[in-house]
Amino acid sequence: MALLSMDEDVSKLYERSGIEGLMSISGIGKGLAGKIEEYIKTGHVKKHDELKKKYPIDFENLTKIEGMGAKRAIMLYQRLGVTDIQSLKEAISSHKVMSLEGFGEKSEQLLEKGIEMLEGSKGRMLLGYALPVAESIVSELLGSKKVEKAIICGSTRRMKETIGDIDILAISQHPEDVMDMFAKMKMVTSTVVKGPTKTTVWLDIGTTCDLRVIAPESFGAAMQYFTGSKEHNVEVRKIAISKGYKLNEYGLFDKNDKVISAIDEADIYSRLGMDWIEPEMRENRGEIALSKKHKLPKLITLGDLKGDLHSHTKETDGTNTLEEMAEAAISHGLKYLAVTNHTKSLRVAKGMDEKKFAEFFKRVDALNEKLDGRLKLLKGAEVDILKDGSLDLSAASLKGMDCVVAAVHSGFSMSIDEMTSRVIKAIDSGYVDILAHPTGRIINEREPYAIDIRKVAEKAEEKGVALEIDSYPSRLDLNDASIFAIRDYKVMFSIDSDAHNVSHFNYLRYGVGMARRGWLTKDKVINTMPAKHIAKMLDRK
Repeated sequence: MALLSMDEDVSKLYERSGIEGLMSISGIGKGLAGKIEEYIKTGHVKKHDELKKKYPIDFENLTKIEGMGAKRAIMLYQRLGVTDIQSLKEAISSHKVMSLEGFGEKSEQLLEKGIEMLEGSKGRMLLGYALPVAESIVSELLGSKKVEKAIICGSTRRMKETIGDIDILAISQHPEDVMDMFAKMKMVTSTVVKGPTKTTVWLDIGTTCDLRVIAPESFGAAMQYFTGSKEHNVEVRKIAISKGYKLNEYGLFDKNDKVISAIDEADIYSRLGMDWIEPEMRENRGEIALSKKHKLPKLITLGDLKGDLHSHTKETDGTNTLEEMAEAAISHGLKYLAVTNHTKSLRVAKGMDEKKFAEFFKRVDALNEKLDGRLKLLKGAEVDILKDGSLDLSAASLKGMDCVVAAVHSGFSMSIDEMTSRVIKAIDSGYVDILAHPTGRIINEREPYAIDIRKVAEKAEEKGVALEIDSYPSRLDLNDASIFAIRDYKVMFSIDSDAHNVSHFNYLRYGVGMARRGWLTKDKVINTMPAKHIAKMLDRK
């Protein structure tokens, strides 16, 4: 994780500073640094090659299946010869998996469902993987000086949690030169089709990207058309037709094919009697009717966030120190940060007990003194909600915390009534400030557990507990549909990074994207409050 989050290629760091430079990376010790050095020098790691020969298993794809870890993959290989998803499917279809010790019928069914989910998600990529690459392409285009304007469109512009491909529009006086440059970009692995004004390429992240050079006089219409969604555009075109117009990617035309509007996207909406609609809202969920009435909500923006109420350090499963996380939060413009390490039941994440939290909070207090107001660190925990709805730390320990984030990390197969009661009991305890990732889903890997989010929202509203919008790209939980469903409740939300690394504060924009897709305004999100107000709000225990 530390290597993935680096701003530069690790080989460049090694060239500059040797093995000592590798060891300066958080979480990299001498042994691991030696293996990285070996790979940089030879392109291989001897131990890795030996293990691949011993276990010829497609760990990368098998471990994406819910209920399948590396140990289980090895056991299935040793007992049944399973090496990949296809051989696992064959073993499941002949019911060989359920006969193994430690598996059983329920495990077999879970694996089968996990395969269905994984295969059903093929072609859809996480927004958090696609958007940075799309932005990099736009930056390179603009940096060439041959492109006057470039913008990301499609589902990426609408901030959908997953995208099918990337769409980019550009204005250029040198379209063929731009197409040549685009096809030769570092992240391009192959060219699907190349023309004078449109090129489609495969990117190394595993998706395609379309680049279109648009005539300046049609750019606004093209933006509106290629942003979508399809359902939104159909309704907008109906309005155009009702007024005697025709709307397409080239412009808004009257019955004589005279251009009414095309250069500016906002002007097109205005000519149709509508206010300009934020891209995230364009899903035909009622935004068009509000636009015609001039009653669109003023959506929250990333700049509205003042703090982050869910983060981790290396004391549990984070990769950076408390000090490093604090400095990173400051660099991202945050005024407060709740440090919420895992609790003792979550052993896989090195969960902390009451004693360890007490010791850690002394360090938090000391660092707050040193920070001298640049950032306010809040003492907290991501507390496990146990299967009976009780919390994983004592009341005395929870009372001493500034911010208690509660979460379900086990027992995902409960019925909707059982899970809803479990979560409501935790909220009823009076110690919870935020319900973290409330549906427990992992995008493309794990379905949400069964829970009645409306009943949970009602209880959270009653108890003053915020529902989290976890910004981690593979979570985005609550998602936009759940947010939209309960947006009119009086319940508050908290947009948090769930940062496990200094780079993860960048994820906050994805949580804001979900909030905007769910039509939230800043007054519905607690961490838009300044530090002095958030402290008072959280001090309820």
